[in-house]
Amino acid sequence: MSEPHEVYAPESRVDPYPVYARLRAQAPVQPIRDPNGIEHYLVTRYDDARAALADPRLSRDPKHAWEALRRSGLYPEGGEGSEPHMLNSDPPDHTRMRRLVAKAFTPRRVDAMLPRVQEITDGLIDAFAPHGTADLITTLAFPLPITVICELLGVPEADRAPFRQWSTAALTPNYTEGAAMPPHEANRLLREYFTALVGERRRALRSAGDDTEAQPDLLSALVVASTEEGRLTEQELVSTAGLLLVAGHETTVNLIGNGMLALLRHRDQLELLRSRPELLPAAVEEFLRYDGPVERAMLRVATEDLEIGGTPVPKGAIVTVGVASAHRDPARYPDPDRLDITRGDRSHLGFGHGIHFCVGAPVSRMEGRIAVGTLLRRLPDIALDEAVGPLRWRPTGVLRGLESLPVRFTPAPLLS
Repeated sequence: MSEPHEVYAPESRVDPYPVYARLRAQAPVQPIRDPNGIEHYLVTRYDDARAALADPRLSRDPKHAWEALRRSGLYPEGGEGSEPHMLNSDPPDHTRMRRLVAKAFTPRRVDAMLPRVQEITDGLIDAFAPHGTADLITTLAFPLPITVICELLGVPEADRAPFRQWSTAALTPNYTEGAAMPPHEANRLLREYFTALVGERRRALRSAGDDTEAQPDLLSALVVASTEEGRLTEQELVSTAGLLLVAGHETTVNLIGNGMLALLRHRDQLELLRSRPELLPAAVEEFLRYDGPVERAMLRVATEDLEIGGTPVPKGAIVTVGVASAHRDPARYPDPDRLDITRGDRSHLGFGHGIHFCVGAPVSRMEGRIAVGTLLRRLPDIALDEAVGPLRWRPTGVLRGLESLPVRFTPAPLLS
């Protein structure tokens, strides 16, 4: 069996962009192997990537590739180990489930969340501002979005402690050395937790009203919806809750961490943003492009023979879209290796494209703006803490994010 492709090498975790540049130039769509020996077609150019993400012939339903996925360890039980949520489904099931979840992320509801997100952010910064040093991942980038999504779902604060471990494990390839647990075990624990929590919500709703819009949290609203004919099965409900928990914070953790790292390494852009805070929305879009939270999109399976970028892809083949590579494609982005917060280009694929575009993107963008803007305002001389040593990147299969981001700054006062 041939060796895994160099995109999976440890040095590519630190900086994958030179590898992607070579792939774009040599063979922009080509079969490669992962460390499990699973072959898949990697798409590296922007136009091909955008088209592939929206191509209905590329299915997100894992049932089209059970044999390969069982061998990979992603779904060792085959269909019994799958999660029937909207990210693992195609229309019409995807359409039905997404319509229900989208109700939680309307512009009005997102705007209403802003004061609470600012309050959480200020409280987290208050906890480390007097110390002069901090790890921005553990003190801000992780606790902010996990608190927001747990409050949105109605997860009790006392239950949140294991979620970081479960979420990390669910996204860590099973071939990773030293992994705390295999991804299917993490998914099982998430299923067990939300099965119990859904049961609690059902008992609480027996004596309450069943108006979906009037429920105190998203999970209660989904429980009400699941009782209506043809809306959500029990398995879909539990699986959707787990998806929202993981996807509802993991991308934002990396958006904040990678975005702050990019600014700290490009002081001219940091100072420009500090002097012109109105650029924050554009800066967040550039963070999503320049070194975004998604490196490779979730796998897809060809349901018929097709071509991508002139390359034949046979029915049943697994296809992976190299989002990070597409974002550095010079055919789409002038001077793509340069961070430019004035670029103002929202064409990136950081939240996907097509029917699987991230339903929580408005919340993630808002959290990114508040976290970065508040850090720059409250910690004027924030800088990388080089004394801590080299940065380490998490070994997740599809996401790109730091394990830690050590910073130093002049101790700052608490908010009164």
